[in-house]
Amino acid sequence: MTTSRPGLSVGPTSEFSLFFHVRPGHGPALREALRELQAAPGYRDGDYDLPIATIHEARFVPFDDDTRLLFATSFDGPWDSYMDDFASKPLKLFDAIFRHVEGYDGLPDLESVKKFILSAQVTAGGYSRNYGGTVKQIRKAERVNRAFQEVLDDPAAAEALQAPALAPLLAEAAD
Repeated sequence: MTTSRPGLSVGPTSEFSLFFHVRPGHGPALREALRELQAAPGYRDGDYDLPIATIHEARFVPFDDDTRLLFATSFDGPWDSYMDDFASKPLKLFDAIFRHVEGYDGLPDLESVKKFILSAQVTAGGYSRNYGGTVKQIRKAERVNRAFQEVLDDPAAAEALQAPALAPLLAEAAD
């Protein structure tokens, strides 16, 4: 039997929205921790290798004069699988952020992670996606496209690309 969890799903992807109260006086330290996260490998602009490979996107948003924090993300698969993946990673950067919110006393085990997350999670009022597929499928499509673009740029492939069976693929590539 599967436990019902908060969050909406579209296809293979689910949304995740957490709202926290920032510990009094921790606003500046929280913002510094967020700057450090943004500068870390996997999070920097142009890096696409997040520690949790099922995440489509994620954001931390301090608000109400840095007294509240939103963490929102979308991810592939069910909530419990995401939690298992989250808890199994060395996420010191997340610990550096969450230590600034009320109710956080570290994440010693998976049940503590789930309890902490559930205490702050709110199901979105609406959730949609502009593309299909899982992170794994999207990354594969990008690799296939890069390889195909290399073939298109290779003069030695010109004759092979004249095959009628490739016409639909070439028409799509021209878009």
